[in-house]
Amino acid sequence: MKKIAVIGAGTMGNGIAQVAAEAGFEVSLYDKNAEGLAAGIRRIEKTLNRNVEKNKISQAESDEIRNRIQPVATMDELKDMDVVIEAIIEQIEPKKALFAELDTICKSSTIFASNTSGLSITEMASAVKRSGQVVGMHFFNPVPVMRLVEIIRGEQTDEETFQTAHTLAERFNKVAISVKEAPLFAVNRILTPMINEAIFVLDEGIASAEDIDQGMMLGASHPIGPLALADLIGLDTMLFVAETLYEEMKDSKYRPAPLLKKYVRAGRLGRKTGEGFFKY
Repeated sequence: MKKIAVIGAGTMGNGIAQVAAEAGFEVSLYDKNAEGLAAGIRRIEKTLNRNVEKNKISQAESDEIRNRIQPVATMDELKDMDVVIEAIIEQIEPKKALFAELDTICKSSTIFASNTSGLSITEMASAVKRSGQVVGMHFFNPVPVMRLVEIIRGEQTDEETFQTAHTLAERFNKVAISVKEAPLFAVNRILTPMINEAIFVLDEGIASAEDIDQGMMLGASHPIGPLALADLIGLDTMLFVAETLYEEMKDSKYRPAPLLKKYVRAGRLGRKTGEGFFKY
């Protein structure tokens, strides 16, 4: 593996492109929105410059990493890639459409990986002829900092593709865990109900937001409280993920907390709007 494409230059995509380039790969970064692509490149450059200022890397190393990342204007330029990692909008139909288009463009050996945080790899694979070469690679935000990658095996994913994804994650200097496909995979399957339950505790008046987070930080050794984490993720994103889990499982224990819905309807989405469970 030498050539990697990342599709989607947003927060996750540009982070994946950066760690791939840091690992020595030639990276092609594509986004259908030219402004989004330019913004993604600027974000990478800003991060690299900050690493130079902090003496984490030299200027020469920064320049080498940046030069390995090439923005591309069309998906036709991705035909010779060894691996394509998509990091587009978290909706199943756009991801299936993207893979179906790539299936007609890329060489037969190209592996397709999805950075989805919980959507079905099996369903994505059904959109292509190379269904055995579709795998999940769920990175965590911020990608250059967070060590974990969930490697998700869909129903059709073959062993070679699964092991290649593990090898790739390791070359990215990440720690990979193996996950069978299930709604929200492993980490978010555990994390989402915990955050949701913290919101129920707040809504029921059992404890204040400050005390809930203090309790989990000091009593459970969490680096950040569940409500502050929800604000960081974005309450709209949190609600989408919670609703996805509930719809997939049809189990009342996963029902989204009414207070979460209320805050989203009020436009209180967390850090990005200046107010969620806390004010910023």
